[in-house]
Amino acid sequence: MEIINAIILAIVEGITEFLPISSTGHMIIVSSLLGISKSEFTKIYEVSIQFGAILSVVVLYWKRFFQNLDFYYKLFVAFLPAAVLGLLFSDKIDELMESPKVVAISLLLGGILLLFVDKWFNQPEEKKEVDYSLALKIGFFQAISMIPGVSRSAATIIGGMSQKLTREKAAEFSFFLAVPTMFAASAYKLLKGYKSIQSEDISILLLGNVVAFIVAMLAIKFFISFLTKYGFKIFGYYRIALGILILTLLAFGVKLEV
Repeated sequence: MEIINAIILAIVEGITEFLPISSTGHMIIVSSLLGISKSEFTKIYEVSIQFGAILSVVVLYWKRFFQNLDFYYKLFVAFLPAAVLGLLFSDKIDELMESPKVVAISLLLGGILLLFVDKWFNQPEEKKEVDYSLALKIGFFQAISMIPGVSRSAATIIGGMSQKLTREKAAEFSFFLAVPTMFAASAYKLLKGYKSIQSEDISILLLGNVVAFIVAMLAIKFFISFLTKYGFKIFGYYRIALGILILTLLAFGVKLEV
């Protein structure tokens, strides 16, 4: 993989991982536009740069990660549904991951849903906190995001808002939950494919993680501010446009690889 392509993919990962717009959908489009072949290392690279994005959450919210064990227990409870279902249906999930059409349809349907989320679930005065029951419910929403294109961020934030969390609190818990979820998924993929990593690839992996870390920090700060002021509607329109773009490219015979 060329360094410039690695940097572009890391930028895309950093921007899209925590926004409700599906990092998978963007990886499909960007990789295809850049003509990046889906080698084993490319697939590992796209997964491994999630570590940089995860680290941005820990750095931005480091005080929350040093409060008490109750915080980690709640994250573990929320993590369980996706972990169990991921292990049980890993082959089916991998099969869906190979389908750009599934990603496009998920983007489209999710975008339509985001157009109405603020009206349905907005709780401007609600001060509710995350307890164990709520953490588990959000965890089941996160499990839905195993369908490619759904967006883990969108699923968990909507899950929180549907249980009367404010947009900001729902987004923050979504960020926290990303740490164990993305770490487990990334570590699993790396353990399966680490043998295909050559010594010359290590510098590219490190560079990608640094870029993803920096960009993700900026994206999180932007998202919280934007979400608090304007809500989800603009992200809904964006997802619909991206879903239509992918479906159009597929209709014209353009080969898109996940």
